[in-house]
Amino acid sequence: MNKHKYWGSIEEDWAGFSAEIVFYSKHFSSKPITIFLGSEYDDEGEEVETVPTHDELDNFEKTYTAFLADLDEVVDEIKEKTFERYLKLYAHYYENAHKSGEEPLNIDSKDKHFENIQDVNYIRILRHGNIQIPIRYKLDTEHGIEIRLENNKIIDIGGIAET
Repeated sequence: MNKHKYWGSIEEDWAGFSAEIVFYSKHFSSKPITIFLGSEYDDEGEEVETVPTHDELDNFEKTYTAFLADLDEVVDEIKEKTFERYLKLYAHYYENAHKSGEEPLNIDSKDKHFENIQDVNYIRILRHGNIQIPIRYKLDTEHGIEIRLENNKIIDIGGIAET
C-alpha cells in the first residue's frame, strides 16, 4: 500500500491500482465510481504489479483535476460523439421495426442517447493526460462503450478494451 496527498491510500485492486477517493458526477449514475491509476497491463501484456511512483501519482492528479474542471464540456462532447456513433452503427437496427422486431427507440438527440450510457464501470487515469472511461452501454451490453480522452478531448470511442 502507498499513500498520496491527493489520492489517499493506493491499493492493488481487481483491475490495477485504485485510489482511495472515488468519482461522483451529476452526469452519470449516482454510485461511487472507482478510479484506477495507471495501466492495468505493461507493454508485454503482463499485469502491472508495481505501485505508481510519487511523480506518476502527481501527474495523474493533474490529469484528473483538469478533467473535473472541464467535466461539463467533456460530457457534452461525449454526448455528441457517442450519439454520432449510435447513428452510424446502431440506429439502422434500433430505429427500424422490421430489423429489430421491436418498436423504434426514437433516439433522435444526444440527450436521449446519453440515457443509455449512464453506468460507468470505472475511470482509469493514464500517462500523458489520457483517461479511459468504460461504460455499460444499454444498447450493446456485450461490447459496452469506452471513451478515451487526451487532455480532455475525445481521441477514441470503441467497445470496452478497444481504445
